[in-house]
Amino acid sequence: MLLKVPEPAQLREMFARLGLVTAGPRMLPILQCAYKAAQVSDTTVLLQGETGTGKQILARAIHSLDAKRGRFGFVTVHCGTITESLAESELFGHRKGSFSGASAARGGLFQAAEHGTIFLDDVNDLSLRLQPKLLDVLQRGVIRPLGSDRELPIDVRVIAAANQPLEPLVSQGSFRADLYHRLNVIKLSLLPLRERREDFAALVLEFAKRHGNLHQQIERLDADLIQCLRACPFEGNVRELENAVQRMLFMKSEGNSLTREDWVQQQPQPADDTAGVNDLLEAASLLWLVMQRNRLAFPDLMKRLERELLLCALQDGGKTRREIAKLLQTSERTLYHKMSWHGIAGASRKIAG
Repeated sequence: MLLKVPEPAQLREMFARLGLVTAGPRMLPILQCAYKAAQVSDTTVLLQGETGTGKQILARAIHSLDAKRGRFGFVTVHCGTITESLAESELFGHRKGSFSGASAARGGLFQAAEHGTIFLDDVNDLSLRLQPKLLDVLQRGVIRPLGSDRELPIDVRVIAAANQPLEPLVSQGSFRADLYHRLNVIKLSLLPLRERREDFAALVLEFAKRHGNLHQQIERLDADLIQCLRACPFEGNVRELENAVQRMLFMKSEGNSLTREDWVQQQPQPADDTAGVNDLLEAASLLWLVMQRNRLAFPDLMKRLERELLLCALQDGGKTRREIAKLLQTSERTLYHKMSWHGIAGASRKIAG
């Protein structure tokens, strides 16, 4: 049966109501696939994306749009925090007396999600000992509570999320290939914020509305604020942006617009950073003169400035990429992305990984 997907505007509005806001074209294919995934209730979904890109929000949206399962529970399992000794009991339940302290029988998280959805967050952190047990549940649709000799049928949809690609983990032997293929039926890869910068305005306005208790209604954003945001790495992605908006609202005393000054004010400054601030002011004054003399647009200037700063960092001795990223106070992944974006492939070959 051919699944009909709503028109883009309707689709964006639908997911915005469920917490996933986007205005640009790059996220549209992801929304379309997520909508279709919600219509096939028994199919496993794998979400991949960096921390803070909204994997849990998208999982909840798929569950909410699922006509069969949406009225039942949505249970989240944080795979990286499960204590291995209690993992089977947490996931599958236990019988009375099955271990010290088990004074009564108790259902597990899979049973709590019966007829609904269980969301396995950071499934890449699941221990190798538990992976075959999860695989067995996915293959046969049954669980066995700890201490029991009976298997129980389970009707649960599994949505798993990974904060790093699983394929390399499979190659390294730290993630089972058969489990990966069982999870990888419908795969959606969420974009990092740096690849969806056209969404900044919509996201900031949504977060300002969501946290309106911190400040009166924000009606508009100044263009210089959006330009400033687009120059930031946002390694924490959408989650980091939302936290920053909350700080801006908290510190704002008046007005119904957010500006570049609000952004600067919310950023923590060391108490003894007077010399650094003066250096920045001097550099900013010089750049302003360069802009005026060469009639450069602000985005062009920032792009060229970032490229030159990267080249200076790369040429400052025979450091490794890791050391350079540390000096720049960023991650190796962000450094590599910036180098590729600016076409500094030759420079990247001169330093070790």
